[in-house]
Amino acid sequence: MENKNIALVVGATGITGSNLAEELISQGWTTYGLSRNPNDTIKNLIPIKADLLDIQSLENALEGISPTHIYFTTWMRNDTEEENIRVNSALVRNLLDVLSPKKSVKHVALVTGLKHYLGPFEAYAKEGKFPETPLREEQPRLPLPNFYYAQEDEVYKASERDGFTWSIHRPHTVVGYTVGNLMNIASTLAVYASICKETGRKMIWPGSSEQWNGLSDVTDARILAKQLVWASTTDSAKNTAFNIANGDVFRWKWLWYRLADYFGIEAVGFEDTIRPLEKEMENDQEIWKNIAQKHQLKEENLQRLASAWHTDLDLGRPLEVMTDMTNSRSLGFNKYQNTEKSFIEVFEKLKAEKIIP
Repeated sequence: MENKNIALVVGATGITGSNLAEELISQGWTTYGLSRNPNDTIKNLIPIKADLLDIQSLENALEGISPTHIYFTTWMRNDTEEENIRVNSALVRNLLDVLSPKKSVKHVALVTGLKHYLGPFEAYAKEGKFPETPLREEQPRLPLPNFYYAQEDEVYKASERDGFTWSIHRPHTVVGYTVGNLMNIASTLAVYASICKETGRKMIWPGSSEQWNGLSDVTDARILAKQLVWASTTDSAKNTAFNIANGDVFRWKWLWYRLADYFGIEAVGFEDTIRPLEKEMENDQEIWKNIAQKHQLKEENLQRLASAWHTDLDLGRPLEVMTDMTNSRSLGFNKYQNTEKSFIEVFEKLKAEKIIP
């Protein structure tokens, strides 16, 4: 049976968007990928170049395109949460406004994350008001400014106006393969471990004692992609918010040593204080350049591969963080992914693609 669905993946170059595009294409969807700098590395993805903050650019780019399903997987980092709210709500609003007259959209899926429950890092780090874990989908919004809420509200408003259904997806730390993505724990750790191996340094845990000792989960980009497609094509899943994680739990004090073993290096666990990766790697650009030249790697620019600041935010949290998946489990979404394998498979792919030695 021919698939009549037409997907528009917004943020198709990112870790979530690129994995989602591959999943949709494998299921026979006509798939467009919208981004400011489109990539042509995904076979059968139709790239669209547009700026979400520029309505004219969107109207021109989408002129002949009438998508049935919108997958919103992107956001822009700004200096303040107020600015985050202003800019990131506009990204969603502009796109849905431009598509509104076509009346083609049946479903909009929005990817946010666990800051929905945690709030901005500053809020819980300073005030010490921690949410109850595991984080549950029915937990109410926090009384704090949060750009995720602003993005959700734009989807709800447009849904009432245009009559489409929606789903919200809240992954934990996303693990997956992509290059040049600014929030990628797997490639960040792979690059860090490769530097440690080359220089004889130890792989030092950069995070908090709570994260080191507590329970965690993460979200493989491929399982997130599967949930996105499932929620957008399953009637009982419409108009619902979903947590999404791999389905296993682990402690970093176990996984950290496993990851170091993969690279054949020595690991150091938590010892009395947080030792941020950003500081640990701040002088490593020259070292990486030499490694890249020596092993004929594709990317000499460390900044395009490692996002230490983002890994520090995830691993530095002063509480253990894991999620409950009741909403999708009870509706029959039963995909599972082993977390150690998630990381190893990304490392293998980074090697195969000559990104790490």
